[in-house]
Amino acid sequence: MSARRALLLDAALELLGTEGWSGTSVRAICQSARLNPRYFYESFADLDDLVIALYDQLIDQLREQVTDAVDAADEHDRMRALVRATVEFIDADHRRGRVLYVEALGNEKLNRRRVETGFAIAGHVNAGGSGDPLRMITASILVGGFSELLLAWLNGLITVTRDQLVDTATALFSAMTDRAGTLPRC
Repeated sequence: MSARRALLLDAALELLGTEGWSGTSVRAICQSARLNPRYFYESFADLDDLVIALYDQLIDQLREQVTDAVDAADEHDRMRALVRATVEFIDADHRRGRVLYVEALGNEKLNRRRVETGFAIAGHVNAGGSGDPLRMITASILVGGFSELLLAWLNGLITVTRDQLVDTATALFSAMTDRAGTLPRC
């Protein structure tokens, strides 16, 4: 069953990542995976269940790539390692970016997962903030803004090299997280 589940997830990535919601249905996914629909329902309750599993799989893969990069970096290069690993993950397969940053907005359950995930990531960015709400606001703005930046870059709206993107985003992340404690109080 896990092999069929993997085929279904691969088909969902292909369809959702290239055609969007208009080309993604249980039937289309089963046709793409060359599986009978009954196999779909052995692995997933419905289309929402499948796309949430795909989203979670992509986030887990991203988290692993980022964690490996950050763990391998020295203390002063961790922010750059985080940004670079994220950019490389999305740039390696643009379908990932479309699923994570575009199509996630088109489904209520998936969008809820996207918001929860973004807030959790902001919590990690704010790890040194000891619960300071201003630092959490800053981290949330950075995570949301970075997502939009990646999407604009993937779509060619921002024409910079990967290194320029990483350098600029790293500088902004570092400057904002360093200054979060000096922001005016709400």
